[in-house]
Amino acid sequence: MWSRGKRDAVRAWSQDNDVELSGSYAYSDSVFDEPLLTAVGFPHCVNPDWRLRLMAAARRWPVMHLDVPHGVAKVPIIGLEAQQMLMKFARPEAFPYARFTITGTENIPKDSAAILCGNHRSYFDIAAVSLAVAKTGRAVRFLGKKEVFDAPVIGPIATALGGIRVERGTGSDEPLRAATELINAGDLVALMPQGTIPRGRAFFDPILKGRWGAAKLAAATRAPVIPIGIWGTEKVWPRNAKLPNITNITSPPDVLIVVGTPVHLGYTDPDADTAAIMTAISALLPPEGREYYEPTEDELRRSYPSNYAGDPNAEDERRPGTD
Repeated sequence: MWSRGKRDAVRAWSQDNDVELSGSYAYSDSVFDEPLLTAVGFPHCVNPDWRLRLMAAARRWPVMHLDVPHGVAKVPIIGLEAQQMLMKFARPEAFPYARFTITGTENIPKDSAAILCGNHRSYFDIAAVSLAVAKTGRAVRFLGKKEVFDAPVIGPIATALGGIRVERGTGSDEPLRAATELINAGDLVALMPQGTIPRGRAFFDPILKGRWGAAKLAAATRAPVIPIGIWGTEKVWPRNAKLPNITNITSPPDVLIVVGTPVHLGYTDPDADTAAIMTAISALLPPEGREYYEPTEDELRRSYPSNYAGDPNAEDERRPGTD
């Protein structure tokens, strides 16, 4: 039963049961249910085909997408997720103030879940990882600090692109639960196990210190952990700058993004698994990223936020797995 036949059957049932169609709801994914949707007072299009998407746009019917997380936007008419549309334009040429070398993207699963873990050197790291994932044509969900989601303009955009809000220091497991649901649905989830960009001498420490989130997520889902080595992004967007240096197009810094093979984990000891993840990331960095280095005063200054007033040794003393 479909089209007018479905509408007529619903009308007959509503008359027999004294139900007003003007106050009723109908849900459909097919343009063939247009007669039924027109007959009720509250039509809803759910994961509509392209013809129903056009009709919904013309008639201003609400559209629901159950194939993306709540709050994630889809582009009207064409039905693509907003991030997928942006990914089509995410090419190195869009960032003339950086010179990219991207390798190993074949290690990112083409149609199954994975946890992407990279080292954190700059606010520009998100763009770097996005460029790597864009080569696969997939969308990726980033875990981000709550301040991003609370920002007036950036916040709604981060939500629309499928970001996962993290309230650091609260000990809440909600971000991991949200990430677990996405992974179980087959999505890519990206996070920086360091939790934040290291400051001071910790920024130059070749031994990467990670928190337990990635290891716990892997243990809960058994999704492969894909390490990503990132290098040079701090030259595009230093920690002490409010914006990236977009004017440097004559001699842009080199940015290296290397995607590795899945990390072997035991799933029983978060400390051991975190160490394995961070070691795998470190192995993807260039030689200078794996050696001890004494930074200059200027380099130390660039590793702190411009308004930083805390203890410069706090990063060295913090145990990343505990918060």
